[in-house]
Amino acid sequence: MKGSGDPGAAMGRLVEFGLPDGDTVLVEVAGPQVPTVRGMDGGAVAERAQMTFAAAVSRIRPAVQGMIAQLHGLSDRPDEVQITFGLDLHAEAGAFVAQASADANFSVVLIWRHRDEEFTDG
Repeated sequence: MKGSGDPGAAMGRLVEFGLPDGDTVLVEVAGPQVPTVRGMDGGAVAERAQMTFAAAVSRIRPAVQGMIAQLHGLSDRPDEVQITFGLDLHAEAGAFVAQASADANFSVVLIWRHRDEEFTDG
C-alpha cells in the first residue's frame, strides 16, 4: 500500500479497517485531511471504514486473477512472472489498483531460462 514516504509531507487521514479476528488495522488513505478535533492528535483515527480490510482488498482479486490467467495462457510460458502494482485503499470504495509507476498501473516482468537440453542436437 502506498504512503507518502516523505516524513515531512502532510499525512493523509487514518481509516480503521476491521480484520476477521475482530482486530483492526489503521491505514493511511489519500484524500482531504480531516480537521483535527481538539484533544485528538493528527495520528488518531479519523474514521472507520465501511467494510472490513479483507472485503476491501478482495475487490482487486478479479483484476489480478485475470492478469495471471492471461500470462499462464501464453504459448511460450515464462519460467518466472513478476507483477508489481500499487494498491490504494479508500474508506468507502475499498481497495483499487493504483499506479505502480508514473506511467503504468501494472509492471510485468517475464523471465525465460533456456535450458541446455533445448539447444542440443539429436
